[in-house]
Amino acid sequence: MRGRLPGPDPLAQRWRGQRPRLEVWYVTLTDPRTEMGCWIHHELVSPVSGDPYAHGWAAAFRPGTSPVLERFGPSLVSAGGAGKAPLLGGDAVLDPPHLRAETSELAWDLRWRDDAEHPSRPLYTFPAWAWERETLPAAQVVVVPSAPFEGTIRVGRDVLTLSPQTRGGVSHIFGHGNAERWGWLHAELGDGDVLEIVSAVSRRPGLNHLPPLAFVQLRLGGRDWPRDPLAAAPLFRTRLGLPTWQVRGTVGRWRLRAEIEMPDDRCVSVGYVDPDGAGPTCVNSEIADAEIVLEHRRAVWEVEQRWNLRASAHAEIGSRP
Repeated sequence: MRGRLPGPDPLAQRWRGQRPRLEVWYVTLTDPRTEMGCWIHHELVSPVSGDPYAHGWAAAFRPGTSPVLERFGPSLVSAGGAGKAPLLGGDAVLDPPHLRAETSELAWDLRWRDDAEHPSRPLYTFPAWAWERETLPAAQVVVVPSAPFEGTIRVGRDVLTLSPQTRGGVSHIFGHGNAERWGWLHAELGDGDVLEIVSAVSRRPGLNHLPPLAFVQLRLGGRDWPRDPLAAAPLFRTRLGLPTWQVRGTVGRWRLRAEIEMPDDRCVSVGYVDPDGAGPTCVNSEIADAEIVLEHRRAVWEVEQRWNLRASAHAEIGSRP
């Protein structure tokens, strides 16, 4: 396992007026005091035809109650923000490191900050060169893998102030649209350690019949594994489904297994829209369960670390009819 130097600002808007394109910024967090999970999803859509626009949604998940989902937008956008941090405008604003909005059932005023004890740097789920050169149909980077969050979230009439232990992540996606189907996991493992998995099937003809390709990045003690997520992707196997899905694989002398459970009563279902007008359905939970096992082969395979996340894993399954 080794660390990686950060590249150019991965939070800046990449869309420069191309068609068709889809750009996404999303935040997920967990408040351990209230056991609430939150998902805030901003999209910039440059469709095949028509005006480019920004829109999105947010969802709050509290154990024992039904999740609350609210949409915001759309508002028209231009390519003038390319190279700058997003400030999308409309009725929901992402002004890093600040997020704020108000809908009928949800409102949030949040800010993430630097963690002096565990400094954060981008985690490239896809290779950094693929992100910077835009060589793949789409790529994702976790700009802020794990950071303290502060602020308030209103759910209905309840206003919740985040506890000092609240942590979350900020991610950025840019490409031609959503995959044919996919699974996503963001797991906070403690002390700034995280596991990020994006396992997807491409929409491109011929590739859309292949098994999911899993891009995996595990950060432990500031070091990232596997060294090259693209080269390692064929070494992982994915079983997508609901309520349970799984990714496992062996790279060198290390073996990883992640099993994710997304109970139906802890999920929301969201219809996505691609730039071509089609779109998959996403099932998301920010209070999912996950069992993660990392093994190291010495004379025999030995369990190096095991994590059991209960109602604190962030996970998603996307599919098309």
